[in-house]
Amino acid sequence: MDQAELTMEQVLKRDIPWETYMTTKLITANGLQHLRRYDKKPESARAQLLDEDGPAYVHLFVSILRDIFKEETVEYVLALIYEMLSANPTRARLFHDKSLAQEDTYEPFLRLLWKGNWFIQEKSCKILAWIISARPKDGNGAIANGEASGSKKQITTIDDVLKGLVEWLCAQLKQPSHPTRGAPIAISCLSSLLKEPVVRSSFVQADGVKLLVPLISPASTQQSIQLLYETCLCVWLLSYYEPAVEYLATSRTMQRLTEVVKSSTKEKVVRVVILTFRNLLPKGTFGAQMVELGLPHIIHSLKTQAWSDEDLLDALNQLEEGLKDKIKKLSSFDKYKQEVLLGQLDWNPMHKEANFWRENVTSFEENDFQILRVLLTILDTSTDPRSLAVACFDLSQFIQYHAAGRVIVTDLKAKERVMKLMNHENAEVTKNALLCIQRLLLGAKYASFLQA
Repeated sequence: MDQAELTMEQVLKRDIPWETYMTTKLITANGLQHLRRYDKKPESARAQLLDEDGPAYVHLFVSILRDIFKEETVEYVLALIYEMLSANPTRARLFHDKSLAQEDTYEPFLRLLWKGNWFIQEKSCKILAWIISARPKDGNGAIANGEASGSKKQITTIDDVLKGLVEWLCAQLKQPSHPTRGAPIAISCLSSLLKEPVVRSSFVQADGVKLLVPLISPASTQQSIQLLYETCLCVWLLSYYEPAVEYLATSRTMQRLTEVVKSSTKEKVVRVVILTFRNLLPKGTFGAQMVELGLPHIIHSLKTQAWSDEDLLDALNQLEEGLKDKIKKLSSFDKYKQEVLLGQLDWNPMHKEANFWRENVTSFEENDFQILRVLLTILDTSTDPRSLAVACFDLSQFIQYHAAGRVIVTDLKAKERVMKLMNHENAEVTKNALLCIQRLLLGAKYASFLQA
């Protein structure tokens, strides 16, 4: 059978030869007794045993995973642990019991992430996520399992675990072990684990944020809606972490989130995207991006719909007010800069307004002429004729209104790029490429004549 398609039911139907393992001393007589009481018994009986002697069962299961490598047995014990935790996730606290302080409870699961088949990887990942989430926090004065003081042997620390798990989750997003279940499992775990500051840090260091962006797209099936929701939940959690925010600002995250919120009818998806927008609004250039993407209009439209979630309604109102303030504060150059940085240019009034160029032409000098350089990148990479035409026109405006415009544009090697566009199939592009070359070659004193 394809191990990727193994089910819990199939695995738990197996009869494992526990007595043979005791004979070969891979489990103790005491361990065998515990297993006989627990294995194949009704859920109520197992629940009572876990209530009475939970840490002993955790110790037993972890010992088997550490000492026995037969695949069928490993799968069976993982299924027992998974069944135990899925029935009651608070049982994950048993893995952190003080009696297990010298036990390396993380190591078997971390190892099996990389060495097992898909059933083993998936169950190990979910079990690890439960155990990590249940660990005692330092604020309570407790020592998290794996950091026991006075330990004689090397124990896997929580930092090792988080780093290893994040590495595996990122690997699943790049090249999934299972074609349809790899990415959803990774995103599901991340949507829980990214609440942890250490996980956010490891995830950003592993360059994981960029792996989320392609998954942010409108969804239709129930399965894809859940994946989209959990991906957006990851982005929301990352919106509290500054290094992640820096990446979100320079990727297409905002455009993709806007497309999702425009087309989604699922309240939980809309809610988490709007909460993300609310978080990002006061940071960096996000407010300007939101205005440029038409979010004020989208928010107005969303407010007319019948949402039942109070948090969503409050967030929509706050976002609407915040965007109104942002629009008031945005200078014309901020709006222009945002349009250029997004790479989609259009004939907005400011491109042709003489006052805009007179008042803002020196602002183009900021960050070593960053905006001019981006305009040139648009000329190199854009396939949109309107963006190409406007970029050529804006370069010609800079040449006209900046005292050293011709010299600066020439130094930036703009001439060669614009010349290529003079043979473009679009008439609007060729017309503005010609105007730019004329101003570059003839200088500003002929500008008014050429413009006429």
